[in-house]
Parts: sequence; C-alpha cells; structure tokens
Amino acid sequence: MSSAESSERTDRALAYALLRLVLGVNILMHGVSRIVAGTAGFANSLLPEFQKTPLPAPLVYAFGLTLPIAETVLGGLLLFGFCTRYAYALGLLLLATLTFGSALSQNWNVAGIQLIYAAVYAALLGLRRYNRFSLDTLVFREND
Repeated sequence: MSSAESSERTDRALAYALLRLVLGVNILMHGVSRIVAGTAGFANSLLPEFQKTPLPAPLVYAFGLTLPIAETVLGGLLLFGFCTRYAYALGLLLLATLTFGSALSQNWNVAGIQLIYAAVYAALLGLRRYNRFSLDTLVFREND
C-alpha cells in the first residue's frame, strides 16, 4: 500500500471516529442532562404533547423515564466505540420509536430532525469498516 493510500485510509478512519464521537457526545448528553434535571420532570413534560394521541399517559410517562437511560447508555457506547454494530442498530430502533411518537403527535419538525439522526446512524453502521479508532478494535481486534 502506498503512502497516499495509507494516508487516505487513516483520514477515513479519523473522519469516521470523529463523527461517531460527535454523535456519541450528542446522544450521551441528551440522556445525562435529562437524568441530572430529573427523569420524572422530563417524563411529565411529555404528557401534554401526547395528550391528544391514543397513547395512554402511563405508557408515555414510563417511556419518558426510560429514554434518558437508553440515551446515556447508547451515547456512551458510541463515544468509546464499543459494540458499535449493536449500538447503531439499537439507536435506529430507538429513533423509529421516537419518530412514531412524533408522527402520532404530528410534530413534523421533530420528526425531520429525527430523520437526520437516523441517516447519521445508518451511515455510520454502513461504513463501520472504518471503525479503527475504537474499543471494538482494541477489544475484539475487529469492527464488531
């Protein structure tokens, strides 16, 4: 492999790692900030938005309590690049759930933002071969 090819491969791996890092920090801080502010307060803030939907209030409240924990765990996994295949898949499933709720409440602006997050998750999953700077590579000696 030539020096130019090696440099290009390193640049791709670095770009991948930095995008994964940014997504990880973003998702981690969604969860951490909601936990620090109080998950009950966050869960209660969701109730008015879903009041006119068929979703029962106890289900919305329970989801609001668990979402910050899920975000914190997923964000941490992404931040350090650990179990990334599963973190991306779970993140996409979580976004599907969030998009369902946004569409049900007809909050199309939020649904659009969630689509951007889904595209980033999907791109990172599809380009996981560049996941060189990660715990996956250190622990598993591969990109799993």
